[in-house]
Amino acid sequence: MYFTDRGIEELASRRGEEDVSFDWLAEQLRTFVDLNPEFEVPVERLATWLARLDDDD
Repeated sequence: MYFTDRGIEELASRRGEEDVSFDWLAEQLRTFVDLNPEFEVPVERLATWLARLDDDD
């Protein structure tokens, strides 16, 4: 188990029943990066990966 799995599991257990929009998620990611600028690159990579999930390789 990766260290990040704990955070992902907590997210799923605490918020897993909620419906959220991608607009809401994007705003939360912006706020997180504003508060934690050192995570700008990983958050950008995650957002890009999520945006391109359905793209044909």
